[in-house]
Amino acid sequence: LQDNSIWTMSLRNTTAEAITEFIIVGFNGTQHPKTIGFIILTIYSLILLGNTINICIIAWDRCLHTPMYFFISNLAAVDIIRSTSTSPTMIVILLADMTTISYKPCLTQMFTYFLSNMMEVFTITLMAYDRLVAISNPLRYHSILTKTRIIMLIVVSWVLACAIIASFTGTADRLPYCRRTVNSLFCDYPALIRAACVNPEDHLLVPSVISSFVTFGSFTFILMSYLKIIFAVVKISSPADRKKMYSTCLSHLIVVACVFVPPFVGVILARIGLVLSLVERHVLAIVCTLGPSLLNPFVYCFRTKEIRNQVFRIFKSVA
Repeated sequence: LQDNSIWTMSLRNTTAEAITEFIIVGFNGTQHPKTIGFIILTIYSLILLGNTINICIIAWDRCLHTPMYFFISNLAAVDIIRSTSTSPTMIVILLADMTTISYKPCLTQMFTYFLSNMMEVFTITLMAYDRLVAISNPLRYHSILTKTRIIMLIVVSWVLACAIIASFTGTADRLPYCRRTVNSLFCDYPALIRAACVNPEDHLLVPSVISSFVTFGSFTFILMSYLKIIFAVVKISSPADRKKMYSTCLSHLIVVACVFVPPFVGVILARIGLVLSLVERHVLAIVCTLGPSLLNPFVYCFRTKEIRNQVFRIFKSVA
């Protein structure tokens, strides 16, 4: 046992110096890589454009400095970070055929990607709480969700997400690596763990449990919030008020579906044992990674009257 411990320590020391970069092989065998790379580049550009416009409009218009729009701005920032953490790597691999990434940038990419994933879930959960307070307690809305409390909720969510993801990144950083290849579209935690000289199951269980707890816990909270919202709306006698409440919540529900449906579909497909082709796996991974970040700004741009009107004013002034 002591000999094995010494061997493991020696292996850790030698591989830490040997592995200075990884080779991302997830796109190997992909047909028409240039076309896929151009599509991802286009999607990434639209994500940056849409989310930046939303943030600028909300920051510029003081009338939009309300709790709901603070959360929308936070979601837009998360979407920019999320797409930026992965898209440039995929674009460079597909368009320039550069598949290598240095060790530290790989860990940074992994940290940023999973941090933004968790923040996406936290943010739409906070947005569900915002809608619950706005509809259930409209008269006390601004006294409950003050600017101080909003900032505190956002900061706490970022700190909590950073702490959780930093623990995963620290685990990956301490492992000895035997393989340089990362069998994924970019640097992610499971692929890095499988490249290490360890039993992957020992290091995947805890992160999987925590991620599942966060995801299903947030989804349950959102579901319960909307059940309470439905009961509150049913009590409203005016059809016009009901329509306004439904319209207010619909944008958030679309965003919730964009975030939760693709991963749930992936889990269901894995559970029923359906084997996907390489192209299908790539499409599902790209949809889960970039889909929500692409749809979110356009959902809020076209379905939120205040943001939509500001966009139209900008286009009229330019024209």
